Amino acid sequence: MLLPYDPKTVLDLTDELDRWKTRLDYRGPLPRTWAGRLRRDLEAEAVAASTSMEGVPVTVEEVRRILAGDLPPETREEDAALVRGYRDAMSFVLRRADDPAFRWDRELLIGLHDRILAGNWGAGAGRFRTGPAYVVDSRTSELVFQPPSWEEVPGLVDSACSMMQDGLEHPAIGAAWIHAIVAAIHPFQDGNGRASRVLASLAMYRGGFKLPEFTSLEEWWGRHLSEYYAGFRCLGETFDPSADVTPFVRTHMEAQLHQVRALDLRGRVQQRIWTAVEEAVRAAGLDSRVANAAWDAFFGRDVTPRYYRALADVSPATATNDLAAAVAAGLLRPKGRARSRRYEAGDSLYLRIGSALGVHTDESGEAARAIIIGELTKRVASERIQTDR
Repeated sequence: MLLPYDPKTVLDLTDELDRWKTRLDYRGPLPRTWAGRLRRDLEAEAVAASTSMEGVPVTVEEVRRILAGDLPPETREEDAALVRGYRDAMSFVLRRADDPAFRWDRELLIGLHDRILAGNWGAGAGRFRTGPAYVVDSRTSELVFQPPSWEEVPGLVDSACSMMQDGLEHPAIGAAWIHAIVAAIHPFQDGNGRASRVLASLAMYRGGFKLPEFTSLEEWWGRHLSEYYAGFRCLGETFDPSADVTPFVRTHMEAQLHQVRALDLRGRVQQRIWTAVEEAVRAAGLDSRVANAAWDAFFGRDVTPRYYRALADVSPATATNDLAAAVAAGLLRPKGRARSRRYEAGDSLYLRIGSALGVHTDESGEAARAIIIGELTKRVASERIQTDR
């Protein structure tokens, strides 16, 4: 068996993940507009985290705008292409996951990789490497792992895909294992980390864990890089097909549980904020689509006209009118001129949202947002404790 592991040591984690799946699957459908907004935000965070881990210098806010078709002037086009490529790769595998004819095979990995590198032939997009690979610690420039020779790559990939096709004991075990084996084989010239993380999400999705709480692990890894890289130490210094990867499997599954708990709490808090934002927009006599702009402004994100047009799917003229009306209502405040114009939270936005949520604050801006989110988080966490008793 390639990279063996002991499934008995993670039964506590698979059991808890199964309980979370049941809980979230039976919570009922989310409102369509909120579900779409949540999907966009989690997608931007996952793409930003995974691409940044591989040295692509983009922030979450830049990714958010890139994915909406609004290229920030400070972002290089080649970096934006990698951001779009990673999003396309995630979309590709999730589309493939529901195909009745789906198979784990080398062509799946090659097609995925081509998208991750945005078809960049010079970077080796869609082709196995044809030379040696080295994993180096970027902080010390020390060699930390030696993958197998390039001649071994096709056969190892085929063996790994065969194991995944046969099925492992649990989707979360499969996600962790495919993540480890692809990272260890290092089949490509570049983009191996991104490929392994996308494949881990695919394994969860294929196993019925389709909610973003289970398939958006990149953002967690991005905030816990030391734990992420420490998990790979069980591979040793040189590729060994018999290396026991139980420690990595457990680390991976523990990260999934941390992420699902955090996203569940965050989602329930933010859904209430979204509802309050919609109420504030309606109370101001504005079209409900303006909630998209008010939502970003609430979280301290600049809203550009082009970004808003993509979110609301409206014409430039309609976008201009919507944003001007939001300014007149005090929900937004303009800054900058002409092509550099952006919109941020207006004087009444936090007051209106706090009032709708029953949270009183005399603060404004970031301080008001922190008070509102903090109070809501305490309420929601308390409600969960009461429900679980």
